[in-house]
Amino acid sequence: MVKTDLTRASALARLDEFCEKYGLDHREMLAEARLPTDILEHPESLISYSRLASLLEICAERASHPLFGLEYGAFQGTAVFGRLLYLLKNAKTVGDSINELMHFYYLHSHGGKVAVTIEGECVVLSYEPMLKEGTPTRQAAELAVGVGKTFMKMLLGNNWHPYGVHFRSAAGASPQAYSRILGITPQFDSTTNGWIFDAQVLNTPLADADQQLHSLMREHLEKVDELSPEQLPSYVQHLMKNFLPNGRVTIDLIADYMMLSARSLQRYLTEEGTSFQKLLDQTRQEMAERYLKESNLSLTQLSGILGYSDLAAFSRAFQRWYGISPSDWRKEHGILAMPRLLSQRRRRPSWLR
Repeated sequence: MVKTDLTRASALARLDEFCEKYGLDHREMLAEARLPTDILEHPESLISYSRLASLLEICAERASHPLFGLEYGAFQGTAVFGRLLYLLKNAKTVGDSINELMHFYYLHSHGGKVAVTIEGECVVLSYEPMLKEGTPTRQAAELAVGVGKTFMKMLLGNNWHPYGVHFRSAAGASPQAYSRILGITPQFDSTTNGWIFDAQVLNTPLADADQQLHSLMREHLEKVDELSPEQLPSYVQHLMKNFLPNGRVTIDLIADYMMLSARSLQRYLTEEGTSFQKLLDQTRQEMAERYLKESNLSLTQLSGILGYSDLAAFSRAFQRWYGISPSDWRKEHGILAMPRLLSQRRRRPSWLR
């Protein structure tokens, strides 16, 4: 994993709501921390983790609330994980879900490390911020512990009964203030930031888990995880072929599915000598030719499947590719337009998966 100071903007989920609770303008807070003021509208974007930590410190000071980060973490809940949440909540057991979190956490953030250790009959679920030197860590660590509470509550509901919670730092407020938020009094100046609970909890099955959804999501994440730079263009085209028949494909859609920012995806493709638009154009051309050869779709239907706004836009693109119109291309290849009575599903060619 490449070590960077980046995390997904989903880590700021519901910041506007929480700031309003304490009379703060979240845009002013973001600007003061040198973060984009519209970042909440782009949760899959990448932001500086150190600036996020600074933002929490600024908010705590402006709100005169030393436990701002801790309460905010408990308030925002598992929304911070974005698409990764689908994998976590559909694992077979609590232990499997935690293992998935550790394995794929880097897709959410490079700014910290999630770890699990078993000590006798107890489990320690811990989090360690990895911040630039000189950046205060207490608010960021307490934010993660607050999120950890909601994560375990999501998995176990009312069966979540931790033995304890620990913080590396000294207390930022009274133990009673911590207890009101966490439901348990922490131990401070510890060797870790995290929750302690019974190891038997790891074997608890997740009753509402969708194993099929979990398998599909994990397969996708593993594919992204193992993807080499040289394989990226062909994989993007693979996604385009799957998404185009269901609606217009954009770089934001593909990047979101791959858990990347659109800017990062475009940069990676540029490094491989191509671009998103070039790949989309090539994919549309390949699909258009195959559909024309193997299906009975009308040209209007085909233009929609390929994501064009109308038949005229498709015809202009086809003219650019082949120098003739789609209807003339069909005639030139001896393909007659078929009646439009069959359903689109039955006419879809076998090569499209």
